[in-house]
Amino acid sequence: MKKRRKIFSPVYMTLLLIAMYLPIVMVVIYSFNAGRTIGAWQGFTTMWYDRLLQNALMGDALKNSLVLAAWSVALAGVIGTLGAIGMAKSHFRGKGALETLSTLPMMIPEIILGMAYLVIFSAVGIPLGMPTLVVTHMTFCVPYVYINVSSRLVGMDPSVEEAARDLGAGPWRVLLDITLPLVAPAVASGMLLALAMSLDDVIISFFVTGATTTTLPLKVYTGLRNGGTPEINALCTLLLGAVFVLVSLAQLWQARQRRRQARDREQANRNQPDRA
Repeated sequence: MKKRRKIFSPVYMTLLLIAMYLPIVMVVIYSFNAGRTIGAWQGFTTMWYDRLLQNALMGDALKNSLVLAAWSVALAGVIGTLGAIGMAKSHFRGKGALETLSTLPMMIPEIILGMAYLVIFSAVGIPLGMPTLVVTHMTFCVPYVYINVSSRLVGMDPSVEEAARDLGAGPWRVLLDITLPLVAPAVASGMLLALAMSLDDVIISFFVTGATTTTLPLKVYTGLRNGGTPEINALCTLLLGAVFVLVSLAQLWQARQRRRQARDREQANRNQPDRA
């Protein structure tokens, strides 16, 4: 029985990985195909990357998406981090219900959230464009930061902050010198997730974007509806490479933070007998 399990587990994981990543690999491969049709390899070329770089409309859409993601993720990082810290230090009736409401935007179907914001912006008379996109993207990005930071705060030793207050540090000093550095890896993880969600969104952006503001996902969606070109495969490959780079940098940074915290704890443990 154990032998069957040892054989089944690698086979299962292999099939699962193939099902997950084979479509992505095919997109990357056919971004270098000289032909325009997927399924018929007609030779290697980088022509589609050259055309993509010369496509001004695609470049404008990419610029809009990057600006939108930067604003929404930055605002979500500040709001989500401060909200998680404030909720962790607060104790009042209805705290659980408020935390549920704080994470509700990530559970509401995107089409409902997009329609709701469209109704609000239309009723108030706010013109659709980049500001409305930032507000809506920030709304569904905040929960990703909030949940990551809240989880980190639950596992954080409260005696560290208590020791800083006993030594005379004020609330802001504790926040800036103790709390924020300890939750920084969780903030980075949450903002990275929020970045991916913002760059990936189509449905909500479709409802609240203006006529002069087109994001990259909307541009790709429009191109696919019109038949699609290998330029989209090239674009997907470049975005995939950028994601791998960002994830790798985030993992390296978090690993460095964990090693630094482990060294600090080890140094503190060595110093305790000396003080005793």
